[in-house]
Amino acid sequence: MKSDQWAPHVTVAAVVEQEGRFLVIEEHTSAGLRINQPAGHLEAGETLVDAVVRETLEETAHRFVPEALVGVYMTHFERPGVGVTYVRFTFCGKAREEAPGRTLDDGIVRAMWLTADELRACMARHRTPLVMKCVDDYLAGRRVPLDFIHTHSVAPVVRA
Repeated sequence: MKSDQWAPHVTVAAVVEQEGRFLVIEEHTSAGLRINQPAGHLEAGETLVDAVVRETLEETAHRFVPEALVGVYMTHFERPGVGVTYVRFTFCGKAREEAPGRTLDDGIVRAMWLTADELRACMARHRTPLVMKCVDDYLAGRRVPLDFIHTHSVAPVVRA
């Protein structure tokens, strides 16, 4: 693989709504303290669903049960000397019990439950514009069944 080959970063995010409030995190970023959905990068060997379940647990200590895909979003950021593209798969679902005694990922200050209006009131603190876009799409009823996503498994190569 060439070192100058373009490759997008694949991320996942969870929209979790409970009694009119959304589960979000407050995290340290290079731009300061920001608000985001539980989100993170797809890791090697994971399915998208596995990744969003893992990231939600790591960042909020809540077990997440995905129910549908809200949308797929692409964002491009220009950083000094390089552009970075993210493709984000956002899922919605239910939060189960909080895992007792579980510490949150490095950089995560806390998990919070905010209403859509509270999220709109602090948009300047959102990590990306996708935070509100995903909530708005969820509130608009956008849902794609999970079986829309297919993960093709390739058998490992056995070497003699």
